[in-house]
Amino acid sequence: MLFSPANCRQVPISKRSLVSPESALDYDGSLLSTSIFLQRAASMILEGIVTSRNQQGEFNIAPMGPVVNPEMSQFVLRPFQTSRTFSNLKETRCGVLHVVDDVLLLAKAAIGQLDEIPETFPAEKISGDVLQSACRWYEFEIESIDETQARTVMQATVVHQGRIRDYFGLNRAKHAVLEAAILATRTQLIKQSELETQYQALAEIVKKTAGPHEQTAFRLLEDYISKAYAEINS
Repeated sequence: MLFSPANCRQVPISKRSLVSPESALDYDGSLLSTSIFLQRAASMILEGIVTSRNQQGEFNIAPMGPVVNPEMSQFVLRPFQTSRTFSNLKETRCGVLHVVDDVLLLAKAAIGQLDEIPETFPAEKISGDVLQSACRWYEFEIESIDETQARTVMQATVVHQGRIRDYFGLNRAKHAVLEAAILATRTQLIKQSELETQYQALAEIVKKTAGPHEQTAFRLLEDYISKAYAEINS
């Protein structure tokens, strides 16, 4: 099954930063370097949501953008070592990647404001959880971990995949909320004036093309960003 480009963003060659001594499994089971993997994957980042649990069974949900190959048989995750996703995947070596179009869920997860755990059902090949609201899911196992940098390199192999429903389709407001969610996680890295300029451009898209869920998600992110900068500037 090919992945949909609707959730993907292209990575300029000058910004590729995943090359490491680690290796990934080739399609025939042999090993290849991460750099070769990225070339074959056309350096596509698929924005999605990863669910994971630690050895005590504690659940975590986090938006992530792994580098994927076209066949969706392998991908590379780069969680920070301080994240729960990293600690969970290091402990259990498995998780579930979801292709979603629910940007309200993605926005809430990005800024840590989920009111309750979304409805899930058990994964089929691993000990994990599949989001009921997802379009597709990919159960994966971690083949190798490089912890030499703050952002780790985790090579993952898909062991099972499934489909729940059709992807909604291309909608500019959904993509604008996705970009806004990414900005919301970078208030410590981007100057307020620069981020607000980018946010205003996204706001125009949401105003013109959003439905109720997208409008709610965008307002939630807007409020979060405003409070984040108020705290930074205090």
